[in-house]
Amino acid sequence: MNKEELEKRKIAYFTMEVGLDPKMPTYSGGLGILAGDTLKSCADLGVPLIAVSLLNEKGYFAQKLDEEGNQAETPVEWPKEEFLTLLPEKASVHIESREVKMQVWEYVIKGASGGTVPVYFLDTNLPENNEYDRTLTSFLYGGDQWYRLCQEIILGIGGLRVIEAIGYKNIEKYHMNEGHASLLAMELLERTKRDIETDIYKKYDLESVRNRCIFTTHTPVSAGHDRFPLDFVKRVLRSDLPFKMPDIFIRDNEMNMTLVALNLSKYVNGVAKKHGEVTREMFPGYSIDSITNGIHLLTWVAPAFKKLYNKYIPGWQSDYFSLRYALSIPKEEILQAHREAKKELIDYVNSRTGIDMDYETFTIGFARRAAAYKRADLLLSDINRLAQINDKAGRIQIVYAGKAHPKDGGGKELIKMIFSRIKELSPKIKITYLENYDMIQGKLITSGVDLWLNNPLPPQEASGTSGMKACLNGVPNLSVLDGWWIEGCIENVTGWAIGSTQKHNTDSTQDAHDLYQKLEKIIIPMFYKEKDKWIEIMRHAIALNASFFNTQRMVQEYVLNAYL
Repeated sequence: MNKEELEKRKIAYFTMEVGLDPKMPTYSGGLGILAGDTLKSCADLGVPLIAVSLLNEKGYFAQKLDEEGNQAETPVEWPKEEFLTLLPEKASVHIESREVKMQVWEYVIKGASGGTVPVYFLDTNLPENNEYDRTLTSFLYGGDQWYRLCQEIILGIGGLRVIEAIGYKNIEKYHMNEGHASLLAMELLERTKRDIETDIYKKYDLESVRNRCIFTTHTPVSAGHDRFPLDFVKRVLRSDLPFKMPDIFIRDNEMNMTLVALNLSKYVNGVAKKHGEVTREMFPGYSIDSITNGIHLLTWVAPAFKKLYNKYIPGWQSDYFSLRYALSIPKEEILQAHREAKKELIDYVNSRTGIDMDYETFTIGFARRAAAYKRADLLLSDINRLAQINDKAGRIQIVYAGKAHPKDGGGKELIKMIFSRIKELSPKIKITYLENYDMIQGKLITSGVDLWLNNPLPPQEASGTSGMKACLNGVPNLSVLDGWWIEGCIENVTGWAIGSTQKHNTDSTQDAHDLYQKLEKIIIPMFYKEKDKWIEIMRHAIALNASFFNTQRMVQEYVLNAYL
């Protein structure tokens, strides 16, 4: 990159994971996919931004499921040289008393308007490093707390040093996508030290760091906020700032990475309006805004719908808001585009499972990380009721997918339970659980099912973006009113709600009842018997939801609220 290009970049975006290409396993799920979509829209809009992540040379993991649903994990091998360019610049950080060297790989996102966003992947797999340190950029969310803390030193401190080594001297804003990169802010603070002051809070220029830092938090689940024992911090970090400024860095005798980012950022946001409220309750006293997530439409639109939008809404690829004109697309052509997307999904499912799903049966999709609070089993909680609905309201078939974190025993048990229910309902209802969920499957499922189901335990869904991908492809949502769906749901217009925002049911019984009622009395009968009404909901999902819940709008909000 030439000097002029280096000088014009003003924003640096730090993220532990990023989903840019289905063949690059540098992401695990929603956080990484969102990061990738964000950066693609930055390139589309010409935002002067660069990004930093870890190489994740062995990926998150490849999932293998046996006949009982037992999950096995294996490392992912991918040819990084085919996607990335190794740069000559190197940098280093100190971990314990060791100097750990990093090299850097570059990936350049090319936007629809000609803009670019370079993404820098940090790599410690160098002969100069010891055997353990060489693995620090190997596994995404692998290892133990010690491994994670070392990774966060690489990302936050190492990432800052790497981009400076490359030649970026004019960065004005540093955007931390989750707390994994919080040590970046500590490194910036270290550099403001003034020897003339004796008061520790005057010795360091907190305000100048805050003015440069932006923090986006993505989880209302306390377990999602990284915390590290102080003995780890003392041993691993070279800096003693956490102990000099405990109110900035430490809570409950741990270094709390979310707290660090909150204290050292001027602009902080949650990722949906409800999530902003929940985060303010979790961290009272902080100014926390919200910018609702979105998706990169060009990445997630099915070929049939892309062709349809090109025909009826010329210019939509550069103006996502123009999808509101989808209301004027002829109904039969909406339906035909969906038939093509559905055929692609069903063919994919049948070729891999031999389950012999058909094109005409009402198909429900549920695909996301297998975690207890996401309640993947809610639809199967009363299999007798589900079988009755299948008999009385109309035939159904279901496509599941999702990985459990290797250390999430509850998530793994959830997958096994679903496999057990699948067997109980066979052959009456055809249900499949696709293994090794990734970007390719995500696009096929969100565009190819007839109904997208999402039923997390409120208020634990920060935003959720898979339902937005469904809307883009004319697939209505049936979802709990949490995350983005509180903003996107207009009952019987863009889709349907499970439960209400008035009372959150923690035992799932009422939500299951509501789910079954909506399917039996409203949704399935409409699908089979009132096709005109159904297509009208498909059109409204596109026009009202896809036109707004996208990263083009989202990035514009970040530019106006945080970057300028």
